[in-house]
Amino acid sequence: MTIPFTHLNKFYINGRWEAGSEGAEAIINPATEEVIGHAPVGNLAAAEAAIAAAREAFDHGPWPWLSMAERAGYMRRMHAALVSRREQIAALIVAEVGCSQMVTQAMQVDMPLGHVLKAIDRSLVTEARQIPVEAVPNPMNPGGPMILGSGSIEREPVGVVSGITGYNFPFLLNLAKVFPALLAGNTLVLKPSPFTPYSALLFGEIAEEIGLPEGVLNIVTGGVEVGSLLSSDPRVDLVSFTGSEAVGISIMTQAAATLKRVHLELGGKSALIVRADADIQTAAMGAVAGLMINAGQGCALLTRFVVHNSVREQFVQCARAVGGQFKVGDPADPSVMMGPLIRESQRAKVEGLIASGLEQGAKLVCGGGRPAGQEKGFFVDITLFDDVTNDMTIAQEEVFGPVGVVIGFDTDEEAIAIANDSRFGLNGGVMTADAAVAYKMARRIRAGSVYLNGGGGTMPYAPIGGFKRSGIGREFGPDWLNEFTEEKSIIYPIGR
Repeated sequence: MTIPFTHLNKFYINGRWEAGSEGAEAIINPATEEVIGHAPVGNLAAAEAAIAAAREAFDHGPWPWLSMAERAGYMRRMHAALVSRREQIAALIVAEVGCSQMVTQAMQVDMPLGHVLKAIDRSLVTEARQIPVEAVPNPMNPGGPMILGSGSIEREPVGVVSGITGYNFPFLLNLAKVFPALLAGNTLVLKPSPFTPYSALLFGEIAEEIGLPEGVLNIVTGGVEVGSLLSSDPRVDLVSFTGSEAVGISIMTQAAATLKRVHLELGGKSALIVRADADIQTAAMGAVAGLMINAGQGCALLTRFVVHNSVREQFVQCARAVGGQFKVGDPADPSVMMGPLIRESQRAKVEGLIASGLEQGAKLVCGGGRPAGQEKGFFVDITLFDDVTNDMTIAQEEVFGPVGVVIGFDTDEEAIAIANDSRFGLNGGVMTADAAVAYKMARRIRAGSVYLNGGGGTMPYAPIGGFKRSGIGREFGPDWLNEFTEEKSIIYPIGR
């Protein structure tokens, strides 16, 4: 069966499809290890051409000077075109990422499409702010009549943006670069993970369909050298990256020489606090279900289960029972609930961290190996450890696999301290029967988001981002476009 969008074998630069000079790379389905297509391999020449096109389009093209309503019109057409391809996009993600169909449809496709539609709506209510009128002495004639002064505070696009994205939620991540950057009036060079190129290249097809002006959106693939150029080139004004902590550090270092802005959404090691009065069955089921989302390849997933010691054994027993209920396999089967990791290299990393947990004295509750009967594909079992202390490697490092750890506590103060004892600060959760206590605890957890008793749905107006080494800036939410704009004061005399 032909996978949708795998016919896209060229870069999209300056409104045209350009062949790569480095040949093509086989893209594989991580569940079957079968080749689904051959994607172009980007090099410095391709990145150079994309940056030049974006720079020209920003400096001399119409896009930055269109009204917000005009740009929103283009983005509504892009949204509608993506919605019309919803089933194709989902089929691509199942094959390209190996994500289960249930998670793909709900979290990889429908939720981000809903969120960006809200962002388009909100962009139309953004207005310049007026500076209060003041009567002040005329600096050129201090003894003469006073003058009235005022002005406006306006937002303008930053300029050329490079968007660099990871492999785990590729359509969502690419969407989260394209829509706010373009809505704000910037031009964009988008570089996806080499593992998931088609989830980015498909945006070129959409840009053609809606008549997006040349150079506004450019899409190239490539490895480290391409990413380095997109992060360091002085013609790029902002780098927006979603991915690992290590790559985020490299990007920030490369961007420093030209003092360009960086927007980073990085890793996490988020804690779920389960108090003694919580519904333990619900907490355990939710905890394990979270591990299976995209085989644990999600930066905001809750993977440290900080459980009150009086209910810890009950939590562990329930989690063990739940962990064996999820069907693992090729997500081409709609009954499969968890697919594989993206590549063998990622599986080796996950298995190494599982081994470190055993070596450091953690107790293996379930999993720890590979699912029986899966001879092809990069599968690992849902894995849970108990008797974990927060200083263990398995409690501090982001696994990016379906691995959770249970850490006991006796007081709320201790639970908060454990949750905050991490170099990350992306997400968090509290499960308890006392909503007021949960809210007070959430205020003290150093994380960009905290979910109380499971939260309240998708919340498209909630900003997403991290404290500490989980990143810089926010995605989604009411001020999303501000991440891609500069603030300008225009000051003038009035009354004459």
